[in-house]
Amino acid sequence: MFGKLKDKLKGALSVFSKKTEEEAEVKEEVEEIIDEPKEEKVEEAPKKEEKEESKKKEAEEKKTEEKEVKSKEKEKEDEKNEEDKVEEIKEEKETPKEKRSFLKKLFSKKEKGEVAEEKEIKEETKKKEVKEKKTEEKEEKLKKKEEVEETKQEEKAEEKEPKEKELKKSFFGKVKQSLTTKTISADKFESLFWDLELVLLENNVSVEVIEKIKEDLKLELVDKPLPRDVPKKIEETLKNTLTEILSHEKIDLIKKAKEKKGPLTITFFGINGTGKTTSIAKLTNYFQKNKLSVVLAACDTFRAAAIQQLGEHAEKLGVKMIKHDYGSDAAAVAFDAIKYAEKNEIDVVMIDTAGRLHSNTNLMDELRKIIKVTNPDLKIFVGESITGNDCIEQARKFNDLVEMDGAILTKADVDEKGGAPLSISYTIKKPILFLGVGQEYKDLEEFDPEVIIKRLGF
Repeated sequence: MFGKLKDKLKGALSVFSKKTEEEAEVKEEVEEIIDEPKEEKVEEAPKKEEKEESKKKEAEEKKTEEKEVKSKEKEKEDEKNEEDKVEEIKEEKETPKEKRSFLKKLFSKKEKGEVAEEKEIKEETKKKEVKEKKTEEKEEKLKKKEEVEETKQEEKAEEKEPKEKELKKSFFGKVKQSLTTKTISADKFESLFWDLELVLLENNVSVEVIEKIKEDLKLELVDKPLPRDVPKKIEETLKNTLTEILSHEKIDLIKKAKEKKGPLTITFFGINGTGKTTSIAKLTNYFQKNKLSVVLAACDTFRAAAIQQLGEHAEKLGVKMIKHDYGSDAAAVAFDAIKYAEKNEIDVVMIDTAGRLHSNTNLMDELRKIIKVTNPDLKIFVGESITGNDCIEQARKFNDLVEMDGAILTKADVDEKGGAPLSISYTIKKPILFLGVGQEYKDLEEFDPEVIIKRLGF
């Protein structure tokens, strides 16, 4: 049992987990790219260039000023010397040839010096203008570059959240955020869950159970920080969901039978051919092993050979069977069996009813009459596990018409899909008591949710 469901579920979960991780990783990479402080690097480079240029500019201006000061000082000295010479000449009134020649040389030197100085000043001015022009061009380029970078920064800042605008992320900050922002959106989850949903549907898991699994996974995965081990988280969530689905208050038949004053009465029903009579025989053996006495009521007075079939089991097991003729009132047979058990201090009465569809009005009325007359302690539905969704629908309908206390699923040993036990338990909100796992009397297995979870690979 559960062979196919286990393998397919494992495969689907593996794919689901892998895709979930991949989607989360893509989102992580995008966020890290956004978070990288490229803007800071671009801003730092222009600032360094600006500083170097400004230093050079200041040094050049300083040199120029020093040259200008020196030239002015030289001018003043020359003028002073000239004035002194002129004064000397005036005082002597007569101008000798030597002095005249001296003055000519002096004035010619002055003119030459002025021309040379003018040339130097012009050249320095030109150089200064060229450098200033270059500096201005560089400044304009830097400004343009800064404007471009600022525009890029603003565009990126608009995409980020307000907190990301203010926060300058360190390496550890980025790592921390990348871990906490690995999330899956609701839309993405729906598309990822689809493959897992198909596997569950193919293996007779009802829509209600699938919705329950989906909701629980959604709560754990959608718009929440994903753990490092995503597959483990998904398996844990699924395991918890399945445990919840299968965990209902267990009915201990042995304890009930021993504690009850008078016989414990159990009525069995379901559609024809599901294995009710065989299940009753297996339960008789189960009670006998626990030292409890049993009487059988052959209330299937409708189907040919039904009484004979139950009689053969009663003979093999050595128990009493109460019967009437075919066509008799089934409720009367059940009533007589209970009276016999009370009189002979029998511990358990098991009532075998005719197989019927929930849509058969007459037979459903007969079942209600049996229940009304006998007022059984337990009403148990018997369904064939391998019929899958049909079995689930039968259980739902019978539970609506005749509220049941639990179920027995037959042919569980050949049910490779295994979705029926999960679905019936969740649909009727009642426990599965036993699984039929073979043809012999001993082949009746008490239903244990933990064992089922292990068989499913969790």
